Amino acid sequence: MFVLAKGGEPLMPCHPARARELLGRGRAVVARQAPFTIRLKHRTRAGSDVAGVQLRLDPGSKATGIAVTDECPNGTAEGRSGLARQGLIAIELRHRGRQIHGGMMRRADYRRRRRSANLRHRAPRHHNRTRPVGWLPPSLRHRIDSTMSLVTRLCRYAPVVEIHVEQVAFDTASFAGVGQPDGLSESTRAGSEIREFLLARWNRSCTYCDATGVPLNIEHVRPKRHGGSDRVTNLVLACVPCNQAKGTLPVEQFLADRPTRLERVIAQLRKPLHDVAVMNATGCQLVRTLASTGVPVHAWSGGRTRWNRAVTGLPKSHTLDALATGLLDHDRGDAIVRVPAHILVVTSTGRGAYARTTPDRFGFPRLRRPRRKIHHGFSTGDLVRASVPGGKWAGNWVGRIAVRASGQHRLTTLTSRFDVSHRNLRLLQRADGHTYGFAPEIRLSGERGPA
Repeated sequence: MFVLAKGGEPLMPCHPARARELLGRGRAVVARQAPFTIRLKHRTRAGSDVAGVQLRLDPGSKATGIAVTDECPNGTAEGRSGLARQGLIAIELRHRGRQIHGGMMRRADYRRRRRSANLRHRAPRHHNRTRPVGWLPPSLRHRIDSTMSLVTRLCRYAPVVEIHVEQVAFDTASFAGVGQPDGLSESTRAGSEIREFLLARWNRSCTYCDATGVPLNIEHVRPKRHGGSDRVTNLVLACVPCNQAKGTLPVEQFLADRPTRLERVIAQLRKPLHDVAVMNATGCQLVRTLASTGVPVHAWSGGRTRWNRAVTGLPKSHTLDALATGLLDHDRGDAIVRVPAHILVVTSTGRGAYARTTPDRFGFPRLRRPRRKIHHGFSTGDLVRASVPGGKWAGNWVGRIAVRASGQHRLTTLTSRFDVSHRNLRLLQRADGHTYGFAPEIRLSGERGPA
């Protein structure tokens, strides 16, 4: 748990049991519900021993792992003096870049439809307009802004002295197999890296019939005569009968009677390059943005993170990757001695829409949204405690609300959703664009794949 001094300065985090003891004795008060932070009533920063903590980040396309760690000398049985890294708090920040991208695409479709139907004139923009230095699309800018917002908040709650971030860069052209470098033919490239990559992806079996132990050919999902490319995303493995049967047919026609397999093939083909492009576009800019906090920032390679995680025997997850980010000299005796059993899951939800109208399926205004976002002292997303005096939902409830001008707000808890009057609500925490929850580390690590 995060701990603040009497004047609001950050102190070293403490165990939840210690926080309950301080609250029970009346020596501390709750300063924030999520992430849970207490403030001591009498102790000051000058009268406390603050060694400082490290903030470690594992950026990802869909989620970013964050670990608050503490390092202290670790004496080993062999007499070596290494460092013992303790994971104090683990956080997984889930981004909503896909939602932002979908919203931008819907807006573009609405505008395009209105222009093509000649129902509303809007001259298209020129494609040669300039972009400011460092400009990113909103779906990518969100990843940097949301990560930076949470890091800035953590620096206010904990005495962060160092920030360690994993910085990776992918060769997209070589990963996708674009072009034919150095004049190599398709057969030469396919006989080396590309063939091994496809064998590993499709488990050394035919993509269309799962045949194994037979000769496998490299096959273009979208035939070259129909505009298909030589990129890895357009290549699969096929046995000789399937390769001959498909010929130049589109994959949708060839697998029309097997929709499940068709969906799997399309999903595998579209999977790799999106996340790679996101990481390439935001990696360096995230490191530069983190440097604006004034805290020393250290960038580390993904290979070092994988090595640290493999040596310590940790499974794969964003938070465990963050815990393993940075220098660990295993010959000296450095080790990870504590892993948090639960992680704080922070999901980005945004702060509402900018649009003042709700469009219909054709993109025309249907309903007008109110300009006021605060009704009866509450706004959508606030964390509240509801004391319902009677009726079906009688009792005390904690959850987030969606406000209405009538004062009958919609309360959403972990198990139910119902309407409650604003008179029965007590504010616990203002909406900050995120929702919070907890999850076991082992369960999440088993569900996570490559970032």
